[in-house]
Amino acid sequence: MQSKFNFSIVGTGAVGGFYGGLLQKAGFDVHFLLNRDFDHVRSHGLQIESTLGNFELPQVNAYSNAEDMPQCDVVIVALKTTANTALKEILPYLIKKDGAVLTLQNGLGSEEEISKLVGAEHVLGGLCFLCSNKLGPGHIHHLDYGLITLGEYQSSGEAGGTTSRLKAIAAQLESARIPVRTVEDLALARWKKLVWNIPFNGLTVVRNVLTDELVNKPETRELCRTLMLEVADAAAAACRPIEVDFINKMLSDTEKMKPYAPSMKLDYDRGNPMELEAIYGNPIRTAQAVGVEMPETRKLYHQLLKINPAI
Repeated sequence: MQSKFNFSIVGTGAVGGFYGGLLQKAGFDVHFLLNRDFDHVRSHGLQIESTLGNFELPQVNAYSNAEDMPQCDVVIVALKTTANTALKEILPYLIKKDGAVLTLQNGLGSEEEISKLVGAEHVLGGLCFLCSNKLGPGHIHHLDYGLITLGEYQSSGEAGGTTSRLKAIAAQLESARIPVRTVEDLALARWKKLVWNIPFNGLTVVRNVLTDELVNKPETRELCRTLMLEVADAAAAACRPIEVDFINKMLSDTEKMKPYAPSMKLDYDRGNPMELEAIYGNPIRTAQAVGVEMPETRKLYHQLLKINPAI
């Protein structure tokens, strides 16, 4: 195996704190950019409760300013998309000339935004199938799963293929016990992630329930399926068809999942702004541009807009 990459983590919460913690635990050189949690993490490090085994990192490379950080081989963006306006003051300082930016953000549009800042040739996308919460500053609780689906971004909209860079980054993540699946078509993977995110993020908020209640009650289970089918119709119109068996699998997987509050419900319950544009607005507008309406998705989007805490 080639020499270990070094990593920057932008956003040390439920996602960035968990994956960054695993990378440091495995011996990688990792640098964490923090905002409100900086003082605590600099003094106390990271505490990870995980199904893979609990561990603590008493000392981490913590920074409050991107200008103070070293340039790294891989910059992992794990911020909420609601904070993306800050990236223009962060990413140019962090990426090496031949480095990569891996965005682990939700929804559609993250790669496009980041490519405008660093160039499309530097951008990869990752989709996390992960149940993880941030309990407090530097305190991450990993409940289940952890797979990252990893793909190359192409500004043309075409499939990026499985490149040597993609394989190399995947291998290094896997060496830190992070499960990875590489895909040739990142855009298709994004639409597939929305099959789950659109129903379960929004409905847990407007109905004030956890995921298990949605799949176990016939009325809400049927509504979840309707929303999933709308996503599949939009994806097909965007030349990314999704098979019905995949929808059935998502419902079945959610039945088996521990009762879970998705990130959007946690944000709402804490009074934080929800990622509505990335998860709802951008897909609705993309679908409309190719002649597909998403009526139930649009209805849910407007319900969420009315109650979204201000930024």
